[in-house]
Amino acid sequence: MIGWLEAVILGLVQGLTEFLPISSSAHIRVVSAFAGWPDPGAAFTAVIQLGTEAAVLIYFRKEIWEIISTWTRSLFDKELRGHWAARMGWYVIAGTLPIGILGLLLKDQIETVFRDLRLVSTTLIVFAVILWFADHTARNKLTLERHLSFTHAVVYGFAQALALIPGVSRSGGTVTAGLLLDYRREDAAKYSFLLAIPAVLASGLFELKDIGEGPAPDWGPTILATVISFVVGYAAVSWFLRYISTHKFTGFVVYRILLGLFILFAISMGWLDPQAGAPSVTGAGTGAG
Repeated sequence: MIGWLEAVILGLVQGLTEFLPISSSAHIRVVSAFAGWPDPGAAFTAVIQLGTEAAVLIYFRKEIWEIISTWTRSLFDKELRGHWAARMGWYVIAGTLPIGILGLLLKDQIETVFRDLRLVSTTLIVFAVILWFADHTARNKLTLERHLSFTHAVVYGFAQALALIPGVSRSGGTVTAGLLLDYRREDAAKYSFLLAIPAVLASGLFELKDIGEGPAPDWGPTILATVISFVVGYAAVSWFLRYISTHKFTGFVVYRILLGLFILFAISMGWLDPQAGAPSVTGAGTGAG
């Protein structure tokens, strides 16, 4: 059972890693395994992501309000339907469908098979290489307001859905897709954060019912971890957007590969059980990172 100390550490991990392309769910899984703690599970992971998502809501509050208000008014005012904010509302909806549908269809695998540390380490490495390729071949020229389309939104959406597997990274997958589509790094990251809002909120709220039940942590540690993830996450998103405006993703790529190789080495040496505390029962949602 997750206690207060574990909650503090996992909240810090969630806040630090949610917005970076290194997979927050993988880090929560790996940190718990190395510490000898039980896997906190998909429910705990999904709920504490509400903290980091609250950080996004506050950080992008002006853009989010404009999108929601313009999209709502455009339902009744045809002249607003061409406005970038109204279109963005539809694009976020379209991009959310893949992870919502796949999250429900694969809910058993999300809680069990996908949490195997051999799979986590492999996805860390493979998607690091894909991110490196995208970052070094992207023309880095398209913007969300002028170039985002339904087709691109759906591509982003399927990239986000890949993050149902810990190790892929929600931001890493969607940013990679954006770079491959030739969007600027800052725009790819911004849409990644906006696209995550419906999925993370839906997943976290859905999983609230499981907190304190069965193997899931109690309410107290979960709330503490969520609050910490909010505070740390707000600082992380601010730093990350400034950083990628002038830097490539090479540092994150190297880190992912080294972490993945270390996990595989630890497993091969018998230091780490690939199932390390993972549950064998179903649970689930669209919580990913």
